[in-house]
Amino acid sequence: MAKEIWKPGNMLYPIPAVMVSCQKPGEKPNIITVAWAGNICSSPAMLSISVRKERYSYDIIKETGEFVVNLTSASLTRAADWCGVRSGKDYDKFKEMKLTPQKSNKVEAPGIAESPVNIECKVKSVVELGSHDMFIAEVMCVTVDDKFMDAKGRFDLKAADLVAYSHGEYFTLGKKLGKFGYSVAKKRKR
Repeated sequence: MAKEIWKPGNMLYPIPAVMVSCQKPGEKPNIITVAWAGNICSSPAMLSISVRKERYSYDIIKETGEFVVNLTSASLTRAADWCGVRSGKDYDKFKEMKLTPQKSNKVEAPGIAESPVNIECKVKSVVELGSHDMFIAEVMCVTVDDKFMDAKGRFDLKAADLVAYSHGEYFTLGKKLGKFGYSVAKKRKR
């Protein structure tokens, strides 16, 4: 088996493509599309997003210490892409993409009503990394659209049609291959 050697780079794909909403008091809300996002702790629930300092949303998040991570579904992919290539300095992204600011429960930043999941966050620290700074945040509240809950009260990932990002392209998630621990689970007798 032959393998090529590449220079160091970001190859941890696929990753979520999320829309992060934020707002300074008295100003219009904004949305930035972020691909550098992920879970970092279970208890307390924490996540991180990484944002370039020159982005319009950077100063908003740094000043307010709050943001909402909005998961992107297939129906929101065009809006996510558009919000990732346009600046909030020049556009009202909610208005342009016909998205609805949703009042949050624990933070002042609005969520995106059309998103299947809204994760309200408060910044705990900022780590300067290089091209991006990482905002480490505690999850304060999560809201989930009722239409994506199954009969057992669990979030139906397949029904939400969530999007992943890989090498400049968007993909919906594929078929289920197993569940955590399936490789060591005892087989049931039939």
